Amino acid sequence: MDAANRFKPVEGYWFTYFTVEELRRQQGCVDITLDIGLSRTRVCVENNRITIGELEASIGDLEPSEPDRIVLLEKSGRIYEVLLHSEKGFYKLKATGENTAPTLEINGIHMHRIQGTDPWHDALVKVRAAKVRRGMSVLDTCMGLGYTAIASLEKDAGFVHTFEVDENVVWIAERNPWSRSLSSGRIRIEIRDVVEGVSTLPSESFGRIIHDPPRFTRSTGELYSLDFYIELYRVLQPGGVLFHYTGEPRRHGAPDILKGIRNRLSRAGFENIFYDPDAQGFVCVKKQ
Repeated sequence: MDAANRFKPVEGYWFTYFTVEELRRQQGCVDITLDIGLSRTRVCVENNRITIGELEASIGDLEPSEPDRIVLLEKSGRIYEVLLHSEKGFYKLKATGENTAPTLEINGIHMHRIQGTDPWHDALVKVRAAKVRRGMSVLDTCMGLGYTAIASLEKDAGFVHTFEVDENVVWIAERNPWSRSLSSGRIRIEIRDVVEGVSTLPSESFGRIIHDPPRFTRSTGELYSLDFYIELYRVLQPGGVLFHYTGEPRRHGAPDILKGIRNRLSRAGFENIFYDPDAQGFVCVKKQ
């Protein structure tokens, strides 16, 4: 299903543990961030209640139940934590700092690096490794919160095509202020499995590919398969660059996992394959 016109960012104000602590120290009207560091908003505080324009709320109602959770006060007045229980698991928009981009956590697993960095800078490093330039068409295989797609636009990419298999992830992204730009007309979102979706894309249609899949497991193996790499090679333009995030697996057998990825990329036709330690993934090219 094509969701290019379905991504609808929810309007509201976001409260982290840090935001609530700041509000408790205030009396009167102050300018603070209510979108996790992106901008500042005028808030008036009196007797443990806040007023934002015509909205009023108790500070206690805005306090996250755990330090890394995020509370959303919609402009309709609805208040809730940005998390979701479903048959697929437990999804949470996870605070990573006072003014830093949140990450998505699914069943306790973070979808971005947060040790020694933050999710937004993690995305910037990946886009830099892919050598995204002005006017380029970019395939972003696994959308998540959309940070690599949005960072590609900030590098002046002409167009980004991205896939997300899980509508629960889209629901979280719509309630993340750092994901708002996914509503851009220069981003096309398809809600489907990229392994199936890539086969529908025209050959040689992308100048850059950013492949940032979930960690390698039995259920995600197709995203690391030779057949899938062959499809990525097909849709990449001659001279184009693929960045494939792998991380630095620490469990037993990690060197063999990375060796296998490199070998399959080579068998698919990619050349000049090297591991970028900063971006923690392989960079390779399609021959001119």
